Amino acid sequence: MSDKVLVVSVHPDDETLGCGGTLLRHFAAGDSLSWVVVTQAHEPQWSKEVIETKAREVDRVASAYGMSDVFRLGFPTVRLDVVPQGDLISSLREAIDSVGPDIVYCVHEGDIHSDHLMVFRALMSVLKPFYMAKLGVRRVLCYETLSSTEAAPSQVHRAFYPACFVDIGHHLERKIEIMAMYESELHSGNMPRASSSIRALARHRGATINVEYAEAFSLIREIM
Repeated sequence: MSDKVLVVSVHPDDETLGCGGTLLRHFAAGDSLSWVVVTQAHEPQWSKEVIETKAREVDRVASAYGMSDVFRLGFPTVRLDVVPQGDLISSLREAIDSVGPDIVYCVHEGDIHSDHLMVFRALMSVLKPFYMAKLGVRRVLCYETLSSTEAAPSQVHRAFYPACFVDIGHHLERKIEIMAMYESELHSGNMPRASSSIRALARHRGATINVEYAEAFSLIREIM
């Protein structure tokens, strides 16, 4: 039986960096995919041209994954610390109510980016165990986001502890191709969001479970 999968990304590209291979594997298995993009670029911090470019990137990436639904919440990026938490919770709840997902992927609470923490907290307010049971959500997992997860301070309470691993050996190259669609976000050389870094992390996680490439997740909640 196919699953309904919802991925929550604070910023466009979080989903690809964190679980792009897993999403491709879900799609190949016949699962339906939905995507929540919490923030977007805004003026005057970004020009109108850049904002339009980023919007087109989201369109291309959604098509590449075969997303059934894309929810653009439209909150201002790098400013979620001043957004009323109730507004964020309500918007996430509406998207989750609409999809009724079996599995939810989200950002890690310990990430260096403050926007990630705000979204994680809001999502956990929505996905309380009794509400998960009501909706039929079985699993909530956090993914690691290169340039954000590993950049957090080395403190125990912020560490990413992987407990679940997904073999993405057949999907890594396509994941890297999709990441390249984010022309405004992709790094070069040895930077965290460079294709070589994406490949290196996937190889490291793959070695953990004796496969070539994998993605790792921390398990937040599961209802069996």
